[in-house]
Amino acid sequence: MNDECKNNRVTKLQSIGAGAFGGGVDGSIGHRLFRAVTGHDLDFVPEQSSLMMGCVYKLTREASLQPDDTRVLAADYLSGMAKALVEDIALARTLEA
Repeated sequence: MNDECKNNRVTKLQSIGAGAFGGGVDGSIGHRLFRAVTGHDLDFVPEQSSLMMGCVYKLTREASLQPDDTRVLAADYLSGMAKALVEDIALARTLEA
């Protein structure tokens, strides 16, 4: 496969909606509360995940200096969302290979 075909394939990769986080009503992981949305370019998704992790870093840093359960919970949710995005990217790239 020539470089042009490889580049076109990479730019067309999109999120597949497989990344998820948050337990269901009974706490099970079988019915996740949140899921990544399909159809976003895989160049955009890591950027969003990185922004979330930047917020997680700031929230946990602030919570360590001034203990605050709200900041810790917010950081927990944001890190779960970022992880779901990264998992979605990884699976999309695996399926495309």
